[in-house]
Amino acid sequence: MFVDVWCHKVKKYNQNAFGDYFVSKREKDGKIFAVLSDGLGSGIKANILSCMTSTMLLKFMEKEVPIKEAAEIIMNSLPVCQVRKISYATFSAVQADEDGNVLVVEEGNPSFLRMKGDEICEPDYHEVISTSFPDRHLKVYQFKADLGDRLVFCSDGVTQAGMGERAYPLGFTREGFIRYVKGALKVNPEISSSNLASKIVTRAMQCEPEMLPQDDISCAVMYFRNPRKALIFTGPPYEKQKDAEYTRQLLMFNGKKAICGGTTANLVSRESKRPVISMPVMNMGSLPPTSKMDGVDLVTEGILTLTRTLEYLEQEKLNEQDAAGELVKFLLDCDTIEFMVGAMLNQAHYDPSLPIEIEIRRNVIKKMKKVLENNYFKRVTIHYV
Repeated sequence: MFVDVWCHKVKKYNQNAFGDYFVSKREKDGKIFAVLSDGLGSGIKANILSCMTSTMLLKFMEKEVPIKEAAEIIMNSLPVCQVRKISYATFSAVQADEDGNVLVVEEGNPSFLRMKGDEICEPDYHEVISTSFPDRHLKVYQFKADLGDRLVFCSDGVTQAGMGERAYPLGFTREGFIRYVKGALKVNPEISSSNLASKIVTRAMQCEPEMLPQDDISCAVMYFRNPRKALIFTGPPYEKQKDAEYTRQLLMFNGKKAICGGTTANLVSRESKRPVISMPVMNMGSLPPTSKMDGVDLVTEGILTLTRTLEYLEQEKLNEQDAAGELVKFLLDCDTIEFMVGAMLNQAHYDPSLPIEIEIRRNVIKKMKKVLENNYFKRVTIHYV
């Protein structure tokens, strides 16, 4: 199984910093660590508290300190607000692997949802009482996730959204949260973690007056699924006589396929006798528009689009309406991504009139691999041809 992980969050209205903090890491053996923490209040103070809590927990888990022990150390270390008598930061921490073994520890956050299809499953848990603060309890869950299961975590900004408004006197509530998740999964059973998390946060914002969040709102989703594979062919092969071989590899690939580069697209078109069809220019900005080819999911221009795609990924601009934005969506919808990179140099890339930030293809792809693995938890391989 592949574990698809994503978190979507928005800041409280008129604040410059997120009061909620999410951090996760995927080990080479497929083990996943993730923590969602909610700092007391909002703004810079809440950001510092939630960041400290989540990063400390992640470090403990990386060092193989048992997650229950690590969480209790954090809980015992965090102070309690003297006025409101509640913790300065709450958290949900999860450790999972690709065999479906899951351990979740919660303190203060709304209880997570374990979804089987569009039905909720309530896992058993036991409580660990803090040795320093007897009124603060850890909820500890341990279970085996099945293929297709989802785990949905949120801060109280979701369940309390709209609280005090005429339509939501008690807020969105946990019951409303559950109903919405069930409905979203019934409509789209294959929805990705990123899309589901985004939809939940948007729905919570709709409960707020004028959609202005009165608290930080965060949602994190884990989805245990079969890996979605993609192959991206960019750049002509070093040996021209192998054009037909690599074209066959692309078209016979069992997964989504993309071509980045006009020369590469023309190569595939020539070898496969499939025409490249230019798409009308619509809000493409400064980038050349995408094209279509039978049997290929996405066709874009090469180095300019790849460079802009890297920029969007680094800056987390995930909804841009141009060719690079289309490539970002393509990448984020897949779990394992293989780049087939041609080694023949294109002299156009050395034109001194081109912007200095444009790098040669292989360096852009190397950077993209690092960003996709570290920031978006994808498995990425590069083959030079």
